Amino acid sequence: MYHLTKGGAAQAAAATAIAEIQQYLSFVVGGEIYALGILDVKEIIEYASVTRVPMMPATIRGIINLRGKVVPVIDLGVRFTGTPTEPSRRTCIVIVEVESDDARHDMGVMVEAVNEVLDISPENVEPAPAFGAAVRADFIRGMGRVDDRFVILLEVKRVLSMEELAQVKTLAASH
Repeated sequence: MYHLTKGGAAQAAAATAIAEIQQYLSFVVGGEIYALGILDVKEIIEYASVTRVPMMPATIRGIINLRGKVVPVIDLGVRFTGTPTEPSRRTCIVIVEVESDDARHDMGVMVEAVNEVLDISPENVEPAPAFGAAVRADFIRGMGRVDDRFVILLEVKRVLSMEELAQVKTLAASH
C-alpha cells in the first residue's frame, strides 16, 4: 500500500500547482502590455517588409512569405486603437495558429515589442473588466496579476475574428 507523508503530500500539491501554471507571451501594443497563451504562439519573427494588399482593411497590414506560405499580418495597433504601429528595431511579428471551420490558419500579429514569457497561475487571473481597458472586453480572456501590475490576457480567437479569417481565406485563395 502507498502512503503519503506530510512532505510527500506537500510535494504532490506543489506538483499540481506547477501543472496549473500557464505560460503567456507578453508584448507591447500602444504602450500597453498584453499577452497570449504560449500554446497559441507558433513563432516570433523579426519585422521585415510586409507586402501590402490592395482593398484590405487597415487592420490587415499585408502579407509575408513564411517558408513558402502566404501569411497575413494583422496590426494590433490598428485593431485595438485605430493607430497603425510604427515599425522600429523592436517590432516583431508573432505567428499564431487560429482554427476556423475545422481548418487551421497561420496569422501574423504585428506588435511593438515582445517582452517575455510569463508564468501565471489561475488564481492570479482576474475576470475581464467591463470597462476601462483599451480593447473590447470580448477580446480579453482575463487580467493576469504579475507582481504589482496587471497584464491583459487576450483571447486570440476573438481578437482575430471570423470576419478577418474569411478575408484570410479570400487572400490565400487569390495567391
